[in-house]
Amino acid sequence: MGAAGSALRTVAANRDLRRAQLSFAFGLTAEWVLTVALGVVAFRAGGTTAVGAVAFLRMVPAAILLPWATALADHFPRDRVLRWACCLRAVAIGGAASVLAFDGPVVAVYALAVAQTVTFAIYRPAHSALLPALCRTPLELTSAYVARGLIDAGSTFVGPVIAAVLLGVSNAASTFTVAAALSLGAAWFLGGLSYEAPTTARLARPRASDLVAGFRALTTYRDAGLLVLLGAVQTFTRGCLNVLMLVVAIELLGGSDADVGALTAVIGAGAVVGSLAVSMLRSGRRLAVLLGAGVALWGLPLVAVGAFPRPLVVVSAMAVIGVGNALVDVGLFTLPARLVPDALLARCFGALESVISVAVAVGSLVTPLVIAGIGSRWTRVGVGSVGALALAVSSRRLGRIDQQVTVRTDAINALQRIAMLRPLPMPAIEILAANSDQSTVPAGGQVFAQGEHGDRFYAIEHGDAVVMRDGRRSRALGPGDCFGEIALLRDVPRTATVIARTDLQLRSIDREHFLNTVNGYASSASSASTLVSDRLADDDTTQPLAPPP
Repeated sequence: MGAAGSALRTVAANRDLRRAQLSFAFGLTAEWVLTVALGVVAFRAGGTTAVGAVAFLRMVPAAILLPWATALADHFPRDRVLRWACCLRAVAIGGAASVLAFDGPVVAVYALAVAQTVTFAIYRPAHSALLPALCRTPLELTSAYVARGLIDAGSTFVGPVIAAVLLGVSNAASTFTVAAALSLGAAWFLGGLSYEAPTTARLARPRASDLVAGFRALTTYRDAGLLVLLGAVQTFTRGCLNVLMLVVAIELLGGSDADVGALTAVIGAGAVVGSLAVSMLRSGRRLAVLLGAGVALWGLPLVAVGAFPRPLVVVSAMAVIGVGNALVDVGLFTLPARLVPDALLARCFGALESVISVAVAVGSLVTPLVIAGIGSRWTRVGVGSVGALALAVSSRRLGRIDQQVTVRTDAINALQRIAMLRPLPMPAIEILAANSDQSTVPAGGQVFAQGEHGDRFYAIEHGDAVVMRDGRRSRALGPGDCFGEIALLRDVPRTATVIARTDLQLRSIDREHFLNTVNGYASSASSASTLVSDRLADDDTTQPLAPPP
């Protein structure tokens, strides 16, 4: 609880993160309220076949349109794209509520449900791509996704509870109306966000190539691609569970409308517990392995329900699935944000959501057919085995991903000691860290000489150095200091010589990545310009060089 509170306090201290997370809370709660209510409407109208068909029809159009839609979030301000998505979604849900209130055709409700899914499909990937731009450190970024996982888990609990209560005391129309109001609340919280986008970002219309850019990124950045594949395994299981949940509620719990919402809420309760556990690991150093474990936990409880079909086992299994959901969510959204460049991030998350949508749709569609063939009990056993198999196949590579992220986090921590780089948002500092190299220079050694061509920027991690200009000492440097930026920013030869006074451990960045990143953000460009001006104006060159110890 203390770790979870610390993550939430980290987020709450950042105004923009706080508003973005509140928007997510309202938006996801609306999603669960709607999902439960729509499932009940479909089941009462056409049984499990209708539930599976509606889930399929909701997901497939969203999956097809999502790659193009998320390109908007890479070309236009992401907060604005999110607001429009929430407002359009509220209109569609409100229309469905009106159809239900006036006993209109259920097909119209389905059509509006598909429309709201399409408009809202962009929300999670655009929100996932927005969060890194609101963060400054890896801890803040991981805390943001941990907090969002807690919010997601809470929404998974609160949304079905709201739906269960409304369906128990009122009807589906009022439940849809509440979902529409929550969606409008999500739009309101996104107003007034203030964050720095790259000055080189272009506001251009999405192009045909954007349709595949996210998928291409997942093949280029293969570690992110593996995580998305595991996410697809988990969401296929989730699609199967959409149907199995109703079957289990009918066969083992009585089958009332409220039972469906209550059983879904148990998953949310488990997700809250899982999110609290994940919050203790917000350093982000084991998220890939936890993601794999979460995928397995989505399936193994279904095996238990198939083997021991008892009410207590069902409830316990749903809680464990909720724990698995929390483990998957934090890793599935935190890690791609660190493995894929920001310019592609929304489209990458869009590809993720497309894969998820297809996986949910396929799972929802095939489950009624499998149940008809082998029965619900063996269907649960078969579906539940898939996640464990996926973990067994991918466990080694997940460990390597965690190791890579740990090394990069250490590099970020070193670079953020540099005042010039401190204003950069996480996506920018991540690029620098990913393209940095470590080197050592022994005491008395020369890093570079005055007049040489400059092609790298240096930051001192450990040790001390002295700067010599025209044969005289200019200044001393220590851990957290940087040098070499003048030749890169002004495109001139090295203006001084740098000599190690003690053994130096350096982290360096090549010219291209340094200039593109530092000049790409107004705050860091201004800080760099001030630093260069101050150093060139420094006339303290009269001190003799002290001998190295």
